[in-house]
Amino acid sequence: MIDIQVKNLTKFFVIGENLLDGLTFDIQEGERVGILGRNGCGKTTLFKILTGEMEYDDGEVYVNPNKKLGLISQIPHFPQGYTVEDVLRSAFRELYSIQKKMMKLEGEMASGNADVLRQYDDLSNRFLSGGGYEMDVEVDKVCNGLGITPQQRLQEFDSLSGGEKTRMNLARLLLEKTDILLLDEPTNHLDLRSVEWLEGYIRTFKGTVLSISHDRYFLDQVADRIIEIADGHAEFYSGNYSFYIDEKQARFDLQMKQYEQEQAKLKQLGYTVERMKGWGINNRTMYRRAMSIQHRMDRMKRTAKPTKERTMKASFGEKSFSGDVVFTVKNMQKQFGDRTLFSDLNLRVEGGERIALLGDNGTGKSTFIKCLLGEEDFTGKIQFGPTVKWGYLPQIIHFEHPERTLYDTMLYEKNCSPQTARDRLGAFMFTGDDVFKTVGNLSGGEQSRLRLCMLMDEKINFLILDEPTNHLDIASREWVEAAIEEFEGVLLFVSHDRYFIEKFAERIWELENGTIKDYPCGYSKYRSILEHEKMTKPAMDVSVKEKKEKKEKPKGGMKDTEKLIRRLEREIEKQEKVVAEFDPAIEAAAADYQELNRLLSEKQAAEEVLMQLMEQWEAAQR
Repeated sequence: MIDIQVKNLTKFFVIGENLLDGLTFDIQEGERVGILGRNGCGKTTLFKILTGEMEYDDGEVYVNPNKKLGLISQIPHFPQGYTVEDVLRSAFRELYSIQKKMMKLEGEMASGNADVLRQYDDLSNRFLSGGGYEMDVEVDKVCNGLGITPQQRLQEFDSLSGGEKTRMNLARLLLEKTDILLLDEPTNHLDLRSVEWLEGYIRTFKGTVLSISHDRYFLDQVADRIIEIADGHAEFYSGNYSFYIDEKQARFDLQMKQYEQEQAKLKQLGYTVERMKGWGINNRTMYRRAMSIQHRMDRMKRTAKPTKERTMKASFGEKSFSGDVVFTVKNMQKQFGDRTLFSDLNLRVEGGERIALLGDNGTGKSTFIKCLLGEEDFTGKIQFGPTVKWGYLPQIIHFEHPERTLYDTMLYEKNCSPQTARDRLGAFMFTGDDVFKTVGNLSGGEQSRLRLCMLMDEKINFLILDEPTNHLDIASREWVEAAIEEFEGVLLFVSHDRYFIEKFAERIWELENGTIKDYPCGYSKYRSILEHEKMTKPAMDVSVKEKKEKKEKPKGGMKDTEKLIRRLEREIEKQEKVVAEFDPAIEAAAADYQELNRLLSEKQAAEEVLMQLMEQWEAAQR
């Protein structure tokens, strides 16, 4: 069954320049589709058309009228004074209306009126089938998953930041049991824990999901099909993001091969025509053959030469670093009033390290960086090496003169020549009239790109990034990554982009419960350690409990020991099956590096659990 159908959709804002130009696609019931495309290609406009918020100029749009459709990016207005709890509970408007009618009828039931009893019975069944008795459980479950605290639920909705409002609205739509979910950059304002929870929710969601996202890891986890919007048209890929990347390259290579073969053939035919025309000066038959070949060449269907998007050609101006220690942190503590954000932090960073600072929203990651840069007061001590020069790309970009153009901003702030300003802006894809846009009118992604352009001109050896890929489309993220890859200095970054973390992190700092836990490894190993800890915790708890019971010398004596041995043998048998189940999956994923790496890490963790159970079994035998 088709949930969404778009035929020859056309939308323009300037006559003669179509943003969407004959866009056509179908979405089947239950599909999970990723929508890709450069910023400004019309992805959000498409979603607004699907929800009816925006009119279109030509074509046909069909959305299943029997399905409930919800757009995550669309934040509705609520009455003044509404708390977050009120907003979340608004998802159950119909159930509350039924409950109110039931309460009214309860006062009339004493009369024994058959009609009243029948109405109450009908409403009671509707309330039950609609999940009326599970409302509290559902709200708590979604709030826990998205990291919405009890304190936040009491806050007024209007007092929240834009990112927090987006998160609350996501929770509300999930509670509404929407049939068709439209997600417009849903991971932008979520921490890693919330993103992983959302991925799990989408994987078990029974409805249809369309997701605009530049989060490549997220698309790999949730999308089973990709639609790319380019030049107003749709290109289709029947797999997740990794499949899309490989397939797009394969299509490019095939088209280039066809183009080159056609060009070689045309060149050969052209040479033949010219020779036959020369011979045909005194031979009309030869001349007619030459013209026949020429007509055939003109009628030939020609493959367009495939082109790749321009890439940024820029690198950091690096300052040489001498010495071993970049900086040390001793007994750092940060408080806001009575609240301690973190305390007793002791860290040491040496040359060449690449560190990801991870943690849930609100744990103090950005505050830690501001303390490091001297922008926030703290107790304790930070000492930098004598030759360290840092550069900082903040999460929220601020320009002192937003009324200036990009061109003027470079001239005034970087004190460079007009040609140098043009060259540097051009290297960061600001070309033509783009350089005369005012800085205040740039999108968030464009502002990040401009600030990065300015930052790369400075000679630094310590680069600090706070959410560097937020608001950037995939092409821009790849440009930033290419520049960072060339940087040989120390890198410290905060990010929720797991693709970015996986690529650059060689050391993980996890900020949780007021302290930083140091993992001297990359992201995949870090995740496997967490999974291992999660899996072994119950076994460790059992081990501690058994030791305690052994000390207390239970009355059962040998009988209890035999029970323990039998139970451990059952657990060992189960765990051996768990380990064995990884083998066919590992064999199937031989060509997928990321999946293979994940499976091998999980198998290793499962084997360690098995070894611990075996050790417990051996100890029980003594």
